Amino acid sequence: MRNGYRSYFGFMASRFFLKMNVICIEENAFYELIETVVKRLQEKKVQDNVWISSEEVMKLLHIKSRSTLQKLRDTGEIRYSQYGRKVILYEKASALEFLEKYACETF
Repeated sequence: MRNGYRSYFGFMASRFFLKMNVICIEENAFYELIETVVKRLQEKKVQDNVWISSEEVMKLLHIKSRSTLQKLRDTGEIRYSQYGRKVILYEKASALEFLEKYACETF
């Protein structure tokens, strides 16, 4: 009976598993590869976070009241997107440009 199971599972294993290739690289090359992968993942994360919530933009700009945020929207200082009545998202780049606009140069 055991031989029947072995041949059955042996057949199933050979049917579903592919041959694996092993690649050997030098240690320095491995760490360079890891750094490249991490950089690309970080770039992708930055691109994914284009629109942020009201709470996030208030935190970024150090604004305490929603009326100040409303004023920035009304004057066109910060770019935003609104769908529905209550969902408003802000462009992170626009908020950062707003900060840069009012940045003071050092002496």
